[in-house]
Amino acid sequence: MISVQQWTGREASALRAALRMSTRAFAEHLGVALRTVAKWEKLGVDTVPRPDTQAILDTALARADTLARGRFEALLSGSTDGRAGRSPVRAADYETWTEDIDRAIVCLSRQNFSFAANLLDRWLIRHEPRSLDDRGQYLYGRSLVLLGDLQRDQGATRGPLSAHHSYSIARGLFAELYVPRRVAQIELSLAVVDEMSGKLEASARQYEQLAADERLSGRDRARARLWVGTALSKDGKNDYAVEVMRTATHAFEDLSEPEDWSVAHQKIALAYRGAGDLTHALQYIDIARSTGTVDSPMQRVRLDTAHGHILLSDSATRDDGFSVLDNATQVAREYGLSHQLRSIESIRRSCDGPSAALSR
Repeated sequence: MISVQQWTGREASALRAALRMSTRAFAEHLGVALRTVAKWEKLGVDTVPRPDTQAILDTALARADTLARGRFEALLSGSTDGRAGRSPVRAADYETWTEDIDRAIVCLSRQNFSFAANLLDRWLIRHEPRSLDDRGQYLYGRSLVLLGDLQRDQGATRGPLSAHHSYSIARGLFAELYVPRRVAQIELSLAVVDEMSGKLEASARQYEQLAADERLSGRDRARARLWVGTALSKDGKNDYAVEVMRTATHAFEDLSEPEDWSVAHQKIALAYRGAGDLTHALQYIDIARSTGTVDSPMQRVRLDTAHGHILLSDSATRDDGFSVLDNATQVAREYGLSHQLRSIESIRRSCDGPSAALSR
């Protein structure tokens, strides 16, 4: 295992990056002041932590998992500005990089985040995008998008090590390469991040624009239309949301996209729940549960969360609702689905009161 003879701000900053933590989270992790971490980031090799802090950093490195230690070593093995030994990609490596991207996609579909991160990091850490040719920059951009998907699915939506950050860099690369379809897809992902961050009006406007954007495929435009509805539903405009989402459902049917069609029914079910129409909510969630073709941990958690939320809205099925949410919680914890865990906890809190279920 790599060891550090004397920590400076450079090594400390590299450890923070390897652990994928924000400066605030890193400060809390070490038990030091936020201004101390900021000083390390700013001064690099020109600042040396105190002896007691050196020991704290030693302990943090020793307790890091294998992947984090590998990232830390890679970050220190390159140039003094902290970038990890990046070198131009040989032509023979492009095929391997492409294969790793395909493998990462499969890993993400199964919520195998650690292995997906390892596949992506071996390229993102090694190379500086500005030193790559167009093909290399394209692969770098695709890798960043997948990293953004990983961060989004784990609930890291904002900050320097977040989905928003990764997506934004990738959007810039694809814009320079003039790949408008990729740019529009990333804009759609950024709208999802805004929605997850609670920026419902902004995300709804972005979805509305992208639903008519010719840069996107018909499927992506239909998804944007569906997500207009989800943003409206979260904002309490449930009746309007149902109508918007029904339009998306028809589009998915015309496009022969059964999985998106099933997901749309799940979203409509939640909108009906928000409107107080539990009969239609149960009808639509049953369709979603019986027609889904993708059995991934993420989709299981989403379906169970929606189903549990609907069941909790009726006092007669309240106990069943908590049982369904318990199952969703167990799977979400097993696969590190932080955003879903927060959603489940929010639902539980909203239903803690004895009359909460009846009022929804």
